[in-house]
Amino acid sequence: MNDFFDLIRTRRSIRKYKPDAVPRHLIDQIVEAGTYAPTGMNAQSPVIVAITNKEVRDRLSKMNADIMGTSSDPFYGAPVVIVVLADKNRPTRVYDGSLVMENLMLAAHALGLGSCWIHRAKGVFESEEGKALLRSWGIEGDYEGIAHCIVGYPAGPMPETRPRKEGYIHYIK
Repeated sequence: MNDFFDLIRTRRSIRKYKPDAVPRHLIDQIVEAGTYAPTGMNAQSPVIVAITNKEVRDRLSKMNADIMGTSSDPFYGAPVVIVVLADKNRPTRVYDGSLVMENLMLAAHALGLGSCWIHRAKGVFESEEGKALLRSWGIEGDYEGIAHCIVGYPAGPMPETRPRKEGYIHYIK
């Protein structure tokens, strides 16, 4: 059990990646971990899309950057982007997708990879271009972009753990 708590304590958001490809068997393990996240009433509303195609990855990066109003790569050079979407008809969709994201990031860390939660997936997939991408990927239905989980080999040392804030936890007896 200590390995689990060490994993949680040492996972950090990585913002610089090597261009090295991540082997498919590692990506498979990460996305499978995402499918075991709890969801409201076990409806399993999220959809996970693993992207390793550089052209598609770069297109998503540009769409995300455009929303942010920048020309830099919001995916920090990570070679893998895992998109988490969730069914808009589920009232728990944001929570469901967020739990998937946590599982993805912990699994990546457990496998020696870096990851980072990247926002603006909602805006990307609300756009006509984003909706067209979903259709081209065979994803039908009314989905909301929850987040992008970028994954790859960290290009530098793991960031230091910051102390936890005072008053984070309250006990009521």
